Amino acid sequence: MSRLTIFKEDNTTIHEDFREFEEITDRLSAIGVQFEQWEAEHTLSATAQQDDVLKAYAEDVERLNQQYGFTSVDVVALTPDNPKKDEMRAKFLDEHTHADFEVRFFVDGSGIFYIHQNNHVYAVYCEKGDLISVPANTTHWFDMGSKPSFKCIRFFTTPEGWVGNFTGSDIAKKFPTYDKLAHRSS
Repeated sequence: MSRLTIFKEDNTTIHEDFREFEEITDRLSAIGVQFEQWEAEHTLSATAQQDDVLKAYAEDVERLNQQYGFTSVDVVALTPDNPKKDEMRAKFLDEHTHADFEVRFFVDGSGIFYIHQNNHVYAVYCEKGDLISVPANTTHWFDMGSKPSFKCIRFFTTPEGWVGNFTGSDIAKKFPTYDKLAHRSS
């Protein structure tokens, strides 16, 4: 179940907690973050490759491409047995921004986006069927957990793809990780 947990930026005690889709979208919309839920046009196997995944979500993918002018879309997957999982996880754990949107649709699995806005940290637990769009220049970080398991569609407006501009802040180290928060979302 998708979940939004809000903390004050100077306190790791939960300030607010939401599980209802409408409440989550309302709270995120207030800080400029788009949150949607999609359903596949047909059933996908666990081993579905990029073309099959994009075909299953073609209508929603095309709608977003038209809305934002994305120039590339791909599918990325990570499993707990990937030998580079720790290195890949570390890449996203520090607070950063992008000159581009960071848009992810969870085809399978889960992860948590932490958005640092208005003196709060918004921990958005995303799972299968969830789309999140973090606006350009929004401070955030992402945690996939110590045993990552997800498949996501990624959207880009620039040919460079994912380019992080790190803030140098250690705020991400102060808040509960995916491994601590994710069990609360089930």
